[in-house]
Amino acid sequence: MPSQQGSPTVRRLRLGQELRLLRERSKLTGAKAARDLGWSASKVSRIEAAKTMPSTDDIKALAKLYRVDGDKLDELFGLLRDAEQRGWWEDYEDSLPKEYTRFLGLEAEATVQRNWEPQIVPGTLQTEDYAREIILATRGIARITHSGVRSRVEARLARQQRVLHRENPCELTVVLDESALMRRFGEPTVMREQMEHLLEVSLLPHVRIHVLPLESLHPVNTGAFIHLKFSAFDDVVYLEQLYSADFVEDLGRVAGYEAAFDHIRSEALDEDESRVLVQRKAMMWRR
Repeated sequence: MPSQQGSPTVRRLRLGQELRLLRERSKLTGAKAARDLGWSASKVSRIEAAKTMPSTDDIKALAKLYRVDGDKLDELFGLLRDAEQRGWWEDYEDSLPKEYTRFLGLEAEATVQRNWEPQIVPGTLQTEDYAREIILATRGIARITHSGVRSRVEARLARQQRVLHRENPCELTVVLDESALMRRFGEPTVMREQMEHLLEVSLLPHVRIHVLPLESLHPVNTGAFIHLKFSAFDDVVYLEQLYSADFVEDLGRVAGYEAAFDHIRSEALDEDESRVLVQRKAMMWRR
């Protein structure tokens, strides 16, 4: 994977994962490793959970305890160097929820992204005007300032560039409920331009857009979710609520969301049929 696509968020998680596996292979509990190092048990736990960044000396101490050297030690130091880098999303940390910035860090290294959206056009596919109207619609509830609105729009557009137009982009599959194409945000021109943008983005070779028509059976009663797949890390599902967000990492539950997405997509229109429907909605918004 090219280094410019590397995500410090994923590197931190991988570093913690590698240290946990090395401890387990050494037949040590976290508490026993902590005692041997003269650390608190919480320090080992937080390092393995990527909640605390280890120092170079911490890595050396852990490697000595786990009897690690050579290429494996070099790999750990390489992960640490990458983990210490800044991600593009950190420029917007002051205006974005903490859970969302973690999601952006994960998304930056995903190889596959599968997105079910029953209410709005998802952020990766939004025009600037549509994105602004979406954010303004929740401004009073979420108490977002004028500068916060501007920063969130900028972050959304920056995210699109890195998801849709980066080198070796992820495979993006989106299933939209037809109602998302009919719910107005802003003036009709905003909606028409959003429909036209959907048509344009749908032609990218790594993007697949499907629409679940209103007359179809709704196969799974669930809200929006994003399923991320990685080349060297376990899948993650991201769930966003009004005031918070959750990450589903339990492999059994992730598999359930994967099956749910496949079921929803099976009931949706294919890509060409979806383009025809989006084109009809664009015509509708011209009236």
